Amino acid sequence: MSLVTLLPFIVLIGAMFLMTRSAKKKQQQAAEMRNQMQPGSGVRTIGGMYATVKEVSEDTVLVDAGPGVELLFAKNAIGAVLTDDEYNRIVHGVEHDLKSEADLVPDDASSLTETDDSAAAASDDKSVDLGKKDAHEEPAVEAEAAAAKADEEPKKTDGDSEAK
Repeated sequence: MSLVTLLPFIVLIGAMFLMTRSAKKKQQQAAEMRNQMQPGSGVRTIGGMYATVKEVSEDTVLVDAGPGVELLFAKNAIGAVLTDDEYNRIVHGVEHDLKSEADLVPDDASSLTETDDSAAAASDDKSVDLGKKDAHEEPAVEAEAAAAKADEEPKKTDGDSEAK
């Protein structure tokens, strides 16, 4: 067998090795994340339920899903361990705001416009031409446009043409 016939098999085996390696790395990271769970941390299950960890044992996790609701999950059923800020934002709607009040955008645009009265008065004196014509000028303009269009159109004949 030549090297050319073995090359596709070698590439296929190499791709399979790389895929299993990355999958194994993801599994190790997920297991490490689940082992770092502590009572009081917020979690999201693989089913999408948010809860707070009460107890962690070797294979199971007891979570508090609400007032008086305690559920027992397998550790593998925990999809993500959330930070306190992220858990509070999702479950309680609490935004942890690090910005100051000065960075906020105002409700109206009046504070963003000019406050100088002389500049506002000067801009009001000038009229802006938006290309609109007065009512008495419109018929003359329309008549000129119709005449120009008539000149551009080819003349109609009675059918006696030289091209046949």
